[in-house]
Amino acid sequence: MPPEDLLANGPGRERADAARNRAKILKAAEELFAARPAADVTMEDIAKAAGVGRATLYRRYPDRSAIAVALLDEHERELQERLLTGPPPLGPGAPPAERLAAFYAAMTGLLDRHAHLVLGTEVGHSRFTTGPYRLWRTHVRFLADQAGARDPDALADILLAPLAPEVFLYQTGELGLSPERITEALKEQARRALS
Repeated sequence: MPPEDLLANGPGRERADAARNRAKILKAAEELFAARPAADVTMEDIAKAAGVGRATLYRRYPDRSAIAVALLDEHERELQERLLTGPPPLGPGAPPAERLAAFYAAMTGLLDRHAHLVLGTEVGHSRFTTGPYRLWRTHVRFLADQAGARDPDALADILLAPLAPEVFLYQTGELGLSPERITEALKEQARRALS
């Protein structure tokens, strides 16, 4: 199934006060997630920083991961649009290996700018249940299938594994690798896997 089939409809209309509260919550959460590890930010911290009651916060967002998902949504939606309808090599029309290399470059850029948010959404098994991961997996599986891979289902998660936020943060933080260096290694991986 082409990844284009996973695009969701846009959000419905919301009341003005609900929109203001949402904006305050997301702004406060983004600042907190940028200032310290997502695991150290509590829902109470977010409610206090946003100036909203905990009931207001929990009514909209059941947990910290849901808030991080909302923050990432806009950034990932832009990438999804480029992936599904943009020009090649990221968009349709390029060979599978070139598209995967372009996808790796785009995702490394997203991680470089927003790893703290991605880490907040992808805690443990939740990585595999988020909407974006499912779209990324469908895309990579589609590319592997186009390239004639023997087992595109198994290969899809293997090709996505290097994009785990923990891996990116370890490589950039502990090992001191630049995002550019990581991107080049991933592009080489794409060529070897799908050519």
